[in-house]
This record gives sequence, C-alpha cells and structure tokens, in this order.
Amino acid sequence: MNSKVNLKEKLTLFSAHWTPKIIGELNGQYVKLAKLQGEMVWHDHANEDELFLVIKGSITLHFRDGKIDLNEGEMYIVPKGVEHLPEAKEECHVLLFEPKSTAHTGDVESALTVKDLEWI
Repeated sequence: MNSKVNLKEKLTLFSAHWTPKIIGELNGQYVKLAKLQGEMVWHDHANEDELFLVIKGSITLHFRDGKIDLNEGEMYIVPKGVEHLPEAKEECHVLLFEPKSTAHTGDVESALTVKDLEWI
C-alpha cells in the first residue's frame, strides 16, 4: 500500500521556482508540485494536455488570443498543442498532472528548462 502524501510538507522540501517535483505516478501520468513566480516562456506540448491546479496564490495563463486567471482552488486544463505562458506575480503553488512524456517547456529550450525531474 502506498503512503499518503501531504502537499504542505512536500512544498517545504524545495524553494526553487519553475522546477516541478514529482510526488506521484498514476496511469502513465506524473503528479507534480511546483512553485511559480515571474514568467515562464511561451511553449506548448504537442501531444499532451496539462492540468494546473492552484493550491496557493494565483497564476495567469496567457494564450495568444487571451488569458485565464486562476486563484486558489481553481484549475484549468491547457489542451495539447495550445501555446501558453504561465505567469505568477507573487509566489504560487500548483499541482500539475501531466503524462510522463511531457517535456517541461515543450520543444522550447530556455534557462528555465528542467530535463531531469526530481522525485520528492
């Protein structure tokens, strides 16, 4: 039997922004926690949807044709192939569900790209 996961405890284990940490796996998907602040880069995920669930704070998901603001307790699924730029003016904590194959910044290489995700 797996042990339960306490999200608040897991969030105390790291401080870096834009570096998702894996906290679980189910049905070929990773469950990740991330701390966000500032802007990410424009990117998409050609073959995977991406779920953002805000645990603490707020985030704006920018799209080429608009934006969506998410607050604590709200979620949004970015459809595969849709270019987006996440932005958090203040530190924001999110839970992400993504297929294991999802590259952090899609095909875009930047200083924020993380290739080897850490389990915590």
